[in-house]
Amino acid sequence: MADYIKRIMESDTLPSHVKSLLSEEMYHGIEVSNLAVMIAEELGESKSFCEDLSVAGVLHDIGKMKINEYIFSEEDRLVIEHMKYVRQHSLYSYEILKEAGYGQNILEAVFYHHENYNGTGYPDCLKGESIPWMARILRTCDVFAALTSDRSYRKAFDLNSAVQIMIDEVADYDMSVFLSFQRILHNGKFKGISSLRNNISEFQMEQLALFEKVI
Repeated sequence: MADYIKRIMESDTLPSHVKSLLSEEMYHGIEVSNLAVMIAEELGESKSFCEDLSVAGVLHDIGKMKINEYIFSEEDRLVIEHMKYVRQHSLYSYEILKEAGYGQNILEAVFYHHENYNGTGYPDCLKGESIPWMARILRTCDVFAALTSDRSYRKAFDLNSAVQIMIDEVADYDMSVFLSFQRILHNGKFKGISSLRNNISEFQMEQLALFEKVI
């Protein structure tokens, strides 16, 4: 993975902000994918379910590559007034994966991964069990991975702080998923935040190739 990212970062054909976003989203996708599979396995889901969830995790934010000009300003800082464009990324991710031939369950997981269990999310303000099951798992994983990673506008939170933030906003998450997430953090399966991005399978690497096709 490190060599793969290094090759991209050394490219002379990509603007620096695109290379930065590409690297960030690839690592974020791997983190979400690994945590999501751990939760699904803990919940007793099938091997095929976990494989599809792994794909959805890797590629859930690929649509951000289509709106990279809105992600960063000239100072490489998030532009708040452009958030309406940033919120389109789940639709773009859906369209990219649909064109690439991915299955409907993966497409729905990606499209709805920003829906909150209490109905306050986007794009459709779905609530409770009307949100696809895979998307509910991705939601918890996406937030944790984002909180525990450096961003252009803030430093990463430590594990305990990230979990406390999530507890404070627990109504956003499916409780069965959130409790499984908590069990994983404390039952020895979780080997630390860095392990989420450094444990990369060949199958996951194959999915990353799609990122380069859309830039």
